[in-house]
Amino acid sequence: MTTQQENTKRIAKNTLMLYVRMLFGMLVSLYTSRVVLQALGVEDYGIYNVVGGFVAMFSMISSSLSSSVSRFLTFELGRGDMEQLKKVFSTSLYIHLALAGIVFLAAESVGVWFLNTQMTIPTDRLYAANWVFQASLVAFMFGLFSVPYNASIVAHERMTTFAYFGILDIILRLFIILFIAYAPFHFDRLIVYSLLLVVLGISMQAVYWIYCKRHFEECRLQFRFYRDIWRAMGAFAGWNFIGCTAGLLKEQGVNILLNLFIGPVINAARAIAGSVNNVLSSFAGNFMTALNPQITKSYAAGDYSYMFSLVEQGSRFSYYILLVFALPVLFETDFILTLWLKSYPEHTVNFVRLVLLVTMCDILSNTLINLQSATGKIRNYQLAVGGMLLMNFPLSYICLKLGFPPESVLIVALLVAVCCLLLRLLFLRRMVGLPVRRYLYKVCGNVVVVTFVALLLPLLFMWQMQDGFLRFFVVSLLSVVCTISSVYWIGCTSHERNFIRIKVLAVLKNKYAYIHR
Repeated sequence: MTTQQENTKRIAKNTLMLYVRMLFGMLVSLYTSRVVLQALGVEDYGIYNVVGGFVAMFSMISSSLSSSVSRFLTFELGRGDMEQLKKVFSTSLYIHLALAGIVFLAAESVGVWFLNTQMTIPTDRLYAANWVFQASLVAFMFGLFSVPYNASIVAHERMTTFAYFGILDIILRLFIILFIAYAPFHFDRLIVYSLLLVVLGISMQAVYWIYCKRHFEECRLQFRFYRDIWRAMGAFAGWNFIGCTAGLLKEQGVNILLNLFIGPVINAARAIAGSVNNVLSSFAGNFMTALNPQITKSYAAGDYSYMFSLVEQGSRFSYYILLVFALPVLFETDFILTLWLKSYPEHTVNFVRLVLLVTMCDILSNTLINLQSATGKIRNYQLAVGGMLLMNFPLSYICLKLGFPPESVLIVALLVAVCCLLLRLLFLRRMVGLPVRRYLYKVCGNVVVVTFVALLLPLLFMWQMQDGFLRFFVVSLLSVVCTISSVYWIGCTSHERNFIRIKVLAVLKNKYAYIHR
């Protein structure tokens, strides 16, 4: 078996394990999201999301460092340099220790002031909001130290570990939610919910620490200062800071704007839309988690041909996976939300649809972002693409200030996402010779045609049928069948169709042999 065939098999195995975790999490999430909303109430649910999101604003520095750690660990694994790998891991721990002190001081000064004087929170719930803030900060501080360990698991492609630990985390979260919803005694549910999630987060991080120290040789702290690695990782993280800041302002910054202009109820609507989006995008996200280390390793090994094919296939198939599950939701958003939540805040339907459209555009850039990170040369890229992403915040502010509806912030995000995709292609053509014309034809043009063909028949039935369960069933079934058919006959090459046939026949053959054993 060739190296590329082994890599393909590894990617498929890792993706399968991540999907096991994701499907279990999705089933639990569909139940718990409704329970949490009913247990906390719309207002407290909105407060929890906006305050927790505000704490995430302080993680923009750690996010840039996380990308730096993941890139350097995966790159050294691709080169096979164990000594350098140990130095990178040890240095990353020291960097995150220093960062923890900076974030703590910023959060306890600027953060507390902003929460209590600037945000739109009912006076009688401000006390609880401060508890949520402190709990989220503690969870963030502990999570900060886990970044190098989690990055090591991804770099080593131990996705089975992620699957098992992820399932454990989901089960424990389910117990917490059930306790909050059905405990027979009275307490402030918002405060207790946030504190229990902190305890869970610390416990799960401890599990990751123990696993990494036992299984990975490089996960040991060395009491030495490696100036060259500090400089290299710091420079990478510093330029990557622009993109991470832009991403957080796009999500949490805009969420705060909505709170300031409208109030916590609109944050609840956006949080529900985010929950739906997270469930659906995780289908494609798990595939990308399994694929991305191979892109970095192929770049480190100088195998550009294989790297370009991974980038193109990763973009196409991650989009196809998302399309299969997103199309029924786009058609039947109102029915699904009513079936799931019974009642929901105003604007939720539009938020769900627009958030999914933004994600479908963003997902085409995922492999491009990873390829750019693999090069380690990100200064000019971050200045251009990060600068474009930063426009989400001021443009959203202008729209809300002018009195446009809250949906306008997501239309801004969609337009900015398209511009960023084009900028990424231009930079990668110059930096690594990415064939842009081929990418536009084989990826962008391909997914547009596949999407157009897939939505024709379901859209026709949706227009002709009355609202209700029958239309939901027919339209959803047609959406899935038409999307799969369109992907298979239009979206896949002849080689890919042959590969799919072989795998499907092998699965059916094994099932038949098992039944007749």
